[in-house]
Amino acid sequence: MTFSSKAVWGGCLVLALSLPLGASAQTPAPAPAPQAPSTPATPDPATPVTPDPAATPAPDQAAAATSDPDVRLDPLQPDFNLTALPTTLRLPEHKMAFRVTHRFTRSWGRGDIGDLANDFFGFDSSAQIGLEFRYGLLPGTQIGVHRTSNRTIEIFGQQSIWTEKPKGHPLSIDAIATIEGLNNFMAVESFDGTTSRHQNASALGLLVSRKAGKIAALYAEPIFVVNSSPLLTGENNTMMMGFGARVRIRPTTYLVGEVTPRLSGYRPGVTQMGFALEARAGGHTFQINFSNGFGTTLGQIATGGVDYSSWYIGFNISRKFF
Repeated sequence: MTFSSKAVWGGCLVLALSLPLGASAQTPAPAPAPQAPSTPATPDPATPVTPDPAATPAPDQAAAATSDPDVRLDPLQPDFNLTALPTTLRLPEHKMAFRVTHRFTRSWGRGDIGDLANDFFGFDSSAQIGLEFRYGLLPGTQIGVHRTSNRTIEIFGQQSIWTEKPKGHPLSIDAIATIEGLNNFMAVESFDGTTSRHQNASALGLLVSRKAGKIAALYAEPIFVVNSSPLLTGENNTMMMGFGARVRIRPTTYLVGEVTPRLSGYRPGVTQMGFALEARAGGHTFQINFSNGFGTTLGQIATGGVDYSSWYIGFNISRKFF
């Protein structure tokens, strides 16, 4: 069969027109348009903002910054007393403290060392015991009660006037007032048993302290005791001056000493003195002491010690509830 050249070229043209366009004839896809740099969104004032934890101080740090300074430990003044004399340590508001005093009645000056050892160095003897509770009524104001086993009750109040500060007052000064009664504030019979009367004493004084660097706290305490004598005649009041110190020999260990000479008025016996070794553990203070008398209230201290050759072992245990 013979085909003409025109017919062949016409068929090729029809076939070319009927095929889809090749890949080489496709238009390339447009490149994505560049995006504008994003700007941070403005926070909505109505939406609460969560603080950054890294910028928020830890609770302990915040509490330390706002805590009552009276709660913080004073390393030179860890307790409210020396051996018997009070100190200027402040009690935080609405906080409490408790103290036990123990004075054994066996003198270390009686007999020889064998006799003393047989009595277990005085611990086998009877003792005069005192229990004390104090409460922080207001900032700088504390009240309390102290009762001894001979049925003497002392009620006291103490007010801070000045507090020693590095760039402030050079001294700490407190005012103290007490009232104490023998026989649980009930009537006491006279020595001859013919009369009875209430034997109550009151004390007014100042407690002055100053710290010596980071080593010691020193005390001077003028105190006037009214009706210190149980006698109906003669001197009836006592003016005394307490001196004391607490020396820090280790981070939690102290040497304590005090002496309270009577300057005028009723002055039986001898000047009461005492010294002690003391240890602090947390809120507890443990003290083993030696003194030439049994007084632990201001009225008892005014009556003096036994003598200078009679020394008695004892201890104090205190607990601060803060």
